[in-house]
Amino acid sequence: MSESASKGQTALTAEVKAIIGTTAERIEASSSWGIEREGLRRFTQAIMDPDPLYWDDAYAKTTRYGQVITPPIYCSYLARRAQPGEEDSVTLAFKENPNSDGIGGIREGVKGALPPIPTPLKRILNAGNEIELRQYPKLGDRIFSQAKYHSIKESVGKDGTHMLIVTTETIYTNQDGEVLCMLRASGIRR
Repeated sequence: MSESASKGQTALTAEVKAIIGTTAERIEASSSWGIEREGLRRFTQAIMDPDPLYWDDAYAKTTRYGQVITPPIYCSYLARRAQPGEEDSVTLAFKENPNSDGIGGIREGVKGALPPIPTPLKRILNAGNEIELRQYPKLGDRIFSQAKYHSIKESVGKDGTHMLIVTTETIYTNQDGEVLCMLRASGIRR
């Protein structure tokens, strides 16, 4: 669909509406040995968060958690990390499409991914994320994730171009099925 063809035409077609609520397969987001101290150390250094709650056992024991925990966003990081032996999804996206924006298509076809949205709108702009934390993951926890298309809405730009605002909701649970957090990520398809 050319830009001029998208003006005046709805992007929220019956096919797009039909995938709202589609849920992907539940997969293990962490490695089979769970959250490891070394991975947590590297992550907290990368986000530059020196909180001793994430690395100091003696300190963590004095807190209401009683043990080392992870930052709230750690679950979403685990779900994007390539497992041993897998090729990085961003590298794959650029192999398939050298003009990739680095966001669109990087999870399509991957175990636990949602099906592609049936739209010719391929450009994606991040429209924001929100995370609802229920409990902090701990060392040794095995993390599982399951995504669904939470909502898809249409918006029309000032120039009359139709866009989709796609919100996915991913629920992260531990090995006991307890909800750790819910991540809602929105993107604008144009």
